[in-house]
Formats: sequence, C-alpha cells, structure tokens
Amino acid sequence: MALYLIEYDLRKQRNYQALYNELAGFGAIRILESLWCFNRVNTTAAGLRDHFRKFIDSDDGIILSEVSNWASWNTQGNPSNLK
Repeated sequence: MALYLIEYDLRKQRNYQALYNELAGFGAIRILESLWCFNRVNTTAAGLRDHFRKFIDSDDGIILSEVSNWASWNTQGNPSNLK
C-alpha cells in the first residue's frame, strides 16, 4: 500500500465540495488547508492526478505525490491517523 499526498489550488470558482466528497470516498485525511493524504494500491501518481482532475475546474491546479518518508508539525492531521 502506498501513501499519497494531494495538494490543490482551486482558483476562480472554488467549488470544493465535489473534491471533498471524492477525498472522503478515498478515506483521505486533511493535513493542511489544501493538503490531504490517503493510501492506495495498484495505482500511480499520474493515474490519481487524472482521476482527481475530474473533480476540479480547468483553471485549478493539483499535484499528487507518492510519499515514502514524511514528518509534520502542528498540522490538522497526519498519515499516522489513516485507517
């Protein structure tokens, strides 16, 4: 199982709900305001990017990263809290 981080920059319309609903379906945890983490198997960062692009507008930005090592401080959550 791989740990992924997703960070986004929703620009003009800032329609967050569709993205939040999809993140909830992935069991994601919010780490910082626009940074979430979740676990997945049998996928890639590029595949996840393409998936999550369906839930943002064409002018928004998004980045997906597979993470093997992390540290945090004073965050809303962290990957240790994933189920």
